[in-house]
Amino acid sequence: MEDGGVGDGQGRLGRNRPGGSARALSEAYDTALLDLDGVVYAGGQAIPHAVEALGSARAGGMHLAYVTNNALRTPDAVAAHLTELGVPAEAGDVITSAQAVARLIADEVPPGSRVLVIGGEGLRVALRERGLEPVESADEEGLAAVVQGYGGPDLTWSRLVEASYAVARGVPWYASNTDLTIPGPRGIGPGNGAAVEVVRIATGGTVEPKVAGKPLPPMHRETVLRTGAERPLVVGDRLDTDIEGAFNGGVDSLLVLTGVTDVPQLLAAVPEHRPTYVAADLRGLLVGQPEVTEAEGGFACGGWTASVSGGALALDGEGDVLDGVRALCAAAWSDAGAGACGLDAGKVLERLGLGGRG
Repeated sequence: MEDGGVGDGQGRLGRNRPGGSARALSEAYDTALLDLDGVVYAGGQAIPHAVEALGSARAGGMHLAYVTNNALRTPDAVAAHLTELGVPAEAGDVITSAQAVARLIADEVPPGSRVLVIGGEGLRVALRERGLEPVESADEEGLAAVVQGYGGPDLTWSRLVEASYAVARGVPWYASNTDLTIPGPRGIGPGNGAAVEVVRIATGGTVEPKVAGKPLPPMHRETVLRTGAERPLVVGDRLDTDIEGAFNGGVDSLLVLTGVTDVPQLLAAVPEHRPTYVAADLRGLLVGQPEVTEAEGGFACGGWTASVSGGALALDGEGDVLDGVRALCAAAWSDAGAGACGLDAGKVLERLGLGGRG
């Protein structure tokens, strides 16, 4: 088992089983880089056990940083919301894709440049922080860039028209992130990526924006610069942003099953989407992670053994449900299990009492 709690060394190579840690993750890592929606809160309300778990991790000395692709709100507003939920936070604890894209733009245009903003106040504040001037019209003289960030449900069609005019004229185009969807209190709605697609279509589909948010390197760079983390652990609920971002940054990750990703999706994960650790919720920060070992014909974790036989996943044993999930991950991610999880995930998950769902 990994005594230092730094995964199993598979890192950027793509892992073939979940990692183990003899120590609680909050002790093994100095900083938790936490996603917000689906991890800390959902629909504005704290996810069960999140407040207590984060409080315990903080009390034990772990630094908590909140990393979000949502560029709408300012870090001050996010920190205030977290504090209201019972998770004390300062603006400096929050890193947004607005900050990452503002740094990306500032590195590529002269100081004081005018930037057409299609988004909310979080994006404007981040641009000013980098010495750039947010503007509202594509007709501004000397326009150096156009940037899109999530503008909330009140973003008007006219704003997308302004972006299209500027991009069609050849103005450099940036996006805070390209998440197609965003969770809300009434369900899943279109995210910034959907708005980016509108501009792409309107301008002929031949131009691509430079993107800063997860899972791309500018967001990881921004996070490390602002937190000073030496042994960070990325904590998220999405494979294609949080976990892939950790993979791209060469750091370990914890997937919590409180948001977007369910167990069938986890079993089917491609190498860059495979987390180091898996937990039901943020209480996973406070404990170690069991080792997944090779067993005769398969992989064992806790009281479970998972294998691939005849191109299908099989699971035997009993015990903690998540140990069964970890063993199944190892079997599904192994060379022998390539593609097998799509055949019978429902059957093996019924064996765990999950009924084919995460």
